[in-house]
Amino acid sequence: MSRNTECIAMLLAGGQGSRLGILTKNIAKPAVPYGGKYRIIDFPLSNCVNSGIYTVGVLTQYQPLELNDYIGNGQPWDLDRENGGVHILSPYQQIKGTAWYKNTANAIYQNINFIDRYNPKYVAILSGDHIYKMDYSKMLAYHKEKNADCTIAMLEVPWEEAPRFGLMIVDDENAITEFEEKPKNPRSNKASMGVYMFTWEKLRRYLLEDEANPASGNDFGHDLIPAMHAAGERMFAYPFDGYWKDVGTIDSLWEANLDLLDPKVDLDLTDTSWKIYSRNPSSPPHYISANAAVQNSLIAGGCEIEGEVDFSVLFSDVVVEKGATVRDSIIMPGTVVRSGAVVQYAIVAENAVIEEGAVVGERPEAMKDLKDWGVAVVGEHITVGRDAVVAPKAMIDADISAAQ
Repeated sequence: MSRNTECIAMLLAGGQGSRLGILTKNIAKPAVPYGGKYRIIDFPLSNCVNSGIYTVGVLTQYQPLELNDYIGNGQPWDLDRENGGVHILSPYQQIKGTAWYKNTANAIYQNINFIDRYNPKYVAILSGDHIYKMDYSKMLAYHKEKNADCTIAMLEVPWEEAPRFGLMIVDDENAITEFEEKPKNPRSNKASMGVYMFTWEKLRRYLLEDEANPASGNDFGHDLIPAMHAAGERMFAYPFDGYWKDVGTIDSLWEANLDLLDPKVDLDLTDTSWKIYSRNPSSPPHYISANAAVQNSLIAGGCEIEGEVDFSVLFSDVVVEKGATVRDSIIMPGTVVRSGAVVQYAIVAENAVIEEGAVVGERPEAMKDLKDWGVAVVGEHITVGRDAVVAPKAMIDADISAAQ
């Protein structure tokens, strides 16, 4: 059945997120909690509906159960629609065979039949692990104006960070003249955000050609997009100047959460004109006792705070007992920090218990050698025993018994 939807979005959400270590041991990276009440995938889903894109395919693969449950029928994002809406696309829904998604381009290739059902003129390819607000309708208008075959969202990054990214060299019209993939000595600081707008007729052809090429790695950035460029297709960069963060590492996830506490950072989650929607359990209002000391922190509903909290993000139903201290940390839902415990420069996952007198993490200025410093991570449902110590950079995925 032809449904004639002008633009649909395909959201790549199948990555393992191995650099997030124990935080993605049991859940896909897009399902990782963020910002006190959200999960990472809330951002691209909310961007879609705020941009007027109401047909979204979410491609899942690694540990999809919690992510699938979280998305459900799409109701929190207004994507529970009779025509269109959100669709979970697992690897078994494909053209032939029962292979896993091999890479990003192959994942879209395996869902050509799904895209064809809607007969779109344009397809947005999005990533499920970026924190940002973006109006895709403006990017689509730019794509049409340039009569482009492929438009890539572009963010200027500091030159010292440029070697971490795929970079584009553009002319005065923002036409892409060259690509550089994570070069040691970059000639450009214009980074690809991994947000693409394609004319479907062209993309479809290149997906088929890419799949038929045994030498291809079936990846957008490494294979399909360079093939389009080599063939002389019309390719343009779309300038973006807002907040954008790839939260693929422990440090970047920690920084992105604490960015919410910095008034200079351009990411306002209270802005109702571009609301970020989420599926939240409803918790009672948080409680902060008269003896508590809380400053410059985000405290979600259901929290009970009787200790000290400074420059931290606390998700729902966290307990910080009297005499406990939480600083410069991210504490995920349901965690308990007992009296006398200290958590600093750390990420503590859901439903953990930090027992009395335990110390998790360390302040960088207290370290003799900064090479040994990093964010400490405690996994979900883990108990850190009484007076135990969790060192900087440690990843704790088993209970720690009390110190003797």
